[in-house]
Amino acid sequence: MTYSLDDLIYLMQRLRDPESGCPWDQEQNFASIVPHTLEEAYEVADTIEREDWPHLQDELGDLLFQVIFYARLAEEEQRFDFHAIVDQLVTKLLRRHPHVFPDGTLRGERRQDEIGTAEIGERWESIKQQERDAKARSGVLDEIPIALPGLSRAAKLQKRASKVGFDWGEALPILDKIEEEIAELREAILAGRQQEIASEMGDLLFVQVNLARHLGVDPEQAIRATNAKFERRFRYIERQVEQRGGDWSRFSLEELDNWWDEAKAKGL
Repeated sequence: MTYSLDDLIYLMQRLRDPESGCPWDQEQNFASIVPHTLEEAYEVADTIEREDWPHLQDELGDLLFQVIFYARLAEEEQRFDFHAIVDQLVTKLLRRHPHVFPDGTLRGERRQDEIGTAEIGERWESIKQQERDAKARSGVLDEIPIALPGLSRAAKLQKRASKVGFDWGEALPILDKIEEEIAELREAILAGRQQEIASEMGDLLFVQVNLARHLGVDPEQAIRATNAKFERRFRYIERQVEQRGGDWSRFSLEELDNWWDEAKAKGL
């Protein structure tokens, strides 16, 4: 037997049943589930980055369950249900893809005229701006979630600002700005002004995100890849230490650096 989406919706209803449901699920609310949603989203991203395809299906299921959970809570409060979510989503995607659904209907035929990804992106942003206007949220930076990871949100803020011309024209001048920010950070460090150090450090990170964006690099993915690389190389060092008794204090930083270089040479 293969279960369907309707079965999953029914299962969620049973879990939330006040009399016969699961005590943990009964206690949850919108706010309490948010940390689990973020965790499940990151687990999906981690699975993809590691190319762990056998487990991706399971992780996607966990992420889908979060949506089902929110929908059930909303239905209990008579706000909306899962079917309303789907209906609104399909309607929005039809509206945002006029190059695929020119008459605004799901079964409409696509026109044969060619359209590039750059033009699609421009149309997408224009349509989204119209949607923000309809919600009385016409600010250029409106609706960029505060809960996004810092690097991702910085990139989105910069990208949105660039739509109205507030942006560098090319990448190289940003390197000059980075050097300027480093100089200001160095000055703050030498002066011992901790609050200013934190501010200048934030400025430096922000402009580095801008450089990444201009180079076509997703900063969040880049730092995640570097984190993984650091972990692989450090674990190599750790194995060397363990093979020699496990006492880190016996080895100098130079010796540890040599093992780091070995790990790097091995392609770790």
